[in-house]
Parts: sequence; structure tokens; C-alpha cells
Amino acid sequence: MTKKIEESLDKIPIVNWIVRLVKKIKIPGLHGMSLYDVIEMYVIGIVKGALTSRAGGIAFSFFMALFPFLLFILTLIPYVPIEGFQKDFLFMIEQLLPPNTANSVQEVIADIANNRYGGLLSFGFIASVFLMTNGVNAILGGFEYSYHVTEMRNILRQYFIAMGMAILLSFILVLTVAVSIYFEIGINDLKSNGWLEDEVFWIEKGRFLFFVILIFVSVSLLYKYGTKEVKNHAFFAPGSILTTLLTLVMFKVFAIYVLKFATYNKLYGSIGTLLVLMLFVWINSIILLLGFELNASINRLRKSHFKKINQ
Repeated sequence: MTKKIEESLDKIPIVNWIVRLVKKIKIPGLHGMSLYDVIEMYVIGIVKGALTSRAGGIAFSFFMALFPFLLFILTLIPYVPIEGFQKDFLFMIEQLLPPNTANSVQEVIADIANNRYGGLLSFGFIASVFLMTNGVNAILGGFEYSYHVTEMRNILRQYFIAMGMAILLSFILVLTVAVSIYFEIGINDLKSNGWLEDEVFWIEKGRFLFFVILIFVSVSLLYKYGTKEVKNHAFFAPGSILTTLLTLVMFKVFAIYVLKFATYNKLYGSIGTLLVLMLFVWINSIILLLGFELNASINRLRKSHFKKINQ
């Protein structure tokens, strides 16, 4: 795509051979464009898109919206007619958090649950919706500052879209927990009828599958409606797959880091939990932007191709 970059890479031994090889690999759906075109556009977007700065802004706003989000969900729990829903919801939250942070967060959750502000029409609940919206709005803002994004929504429209997405993401989480509960009931019934021997194995695998689906669908929703010019493309895009895979790897690696190497609690005491959680959110924000940049790069390649055709 950029002759200057191609000329520079062509002077490097081995790298020039890899470039020629990658250029021969054509990507389906990109009208004959090569894997090299996608990689080059993707790297340009990452380098020129101030990725870590955008991730920092998202992480701060998302962290501030985390507990209002929990207040929103916990206010809805009494209206969910499923026995054991709160227990499974807390288990799902524990799975989404890094090790050694779940206990501290559960104390806050217990405090929110005991002071629920009286229901759906309370000031606390309504305030939680707006604070939760700020977190999603920060994510959409991070998307719009991509190097590859040129069209932006007006501020008011963007905020109401963020509010709708925040509420929808909340219901996706509630639905995931509900389906997980019914799945466990079904597995236990199969066990009681003698059709399964190890129900624990299937329950654990089922929970992991629902966890992956939750991440994939949530990320796909954010990418699909995150910006004005990318919304016309497929719901399940390559960026969603990349983000889901990177998130799963990050969960494993970060858990090892916290358990084996991190010494936040020794240095900072109880506040170390918040530092670990903030770092966790920041890394997830980077991964979220990496997936979006892939979708935005592909979208820009398609647009440039159609421009060449129409000229």
C-alpha cells in the first residue's frame, strides 16, 4: 500500500522474502487484496493511532463505571425469577476478575446488594445508568479516535447510542447467567437419570463456553455499532475473533503474573487490589482497541478499493 514502507522492507534480508510471500496470500472478501496489505494498514493504525493513550482513557472511564454497572445489575436481580441467580451472577463476576481481587470486589458487591436504593425508579439506579453509559461512551470515543476512522457521530447521538448499548450489554450478561443456570439444571437431570457420570466436567466446560460466547457477542456488539462508518459490516468480524482469542490468552497469562510475580499487596497493602484491577482493565482496553483497529483497517482497504474502481 505504501511504496516508501515497501522499499524500506525490501532492503532487509529475510524480511523482504517474507513480505513477498505474504503478498501472495489473498484474503477472501477483500477483492484480491493480500495479507500484506491488511498487516501494513493494521500496523499503521496502531502506530499512528495513539493506542495506549486511548486505552488509558477507556480504562479510567470503564473503571469508574464498573461499580455503577454492578448496582444496575443487582437492582435487576430481584426481578429475575430464577432461583440461585445472584449466586451464579457473583460466580460469573469472579470469573471475569483477575485472581486475588474477587474477595475485595465481592465486599463492595455485598454492600451494594444490601443498599439497593429501593428499585428501578430510585435515584441510585438512574444515576448508575448514566455512569455506566459514560464507560461505554468512552469506549466508543476511543474507537472514533482511530487513525482509520474519518466519520464521527454528533455528541448527543453518540451518548444515547452508548446508553442503549450499555443497557443491552447488561441484559446480555443477565441472559448468559440465566442460560448457564438452566444448563447446569439440565446436566444435573441427566446425571440423576444415569446418562452422565461426571457432571462437574460438563458444567465446567459449559461455563467456559458461555464465558467465551459472552465475550465474543459483547465485543461484536461494540464493534458493530461503535462507529458510524463500520456499522454496515458483518456483526461477527475478524476483529471480534482476534479480541476474544487475545482476551482468553490474557486471562491465563495475567492470572499467572498476579499469582507468581506481582507484589502489589506487599508494596501498597489493600490498595494493591485496585492497582491490579486497574492494570487488568487497561490491558483489556488495549486488546479491545487492537481488535477494532483490525476491523477499521479492513474497512479502509475496502473503501480504498471501491474508490479506485469508481475513478
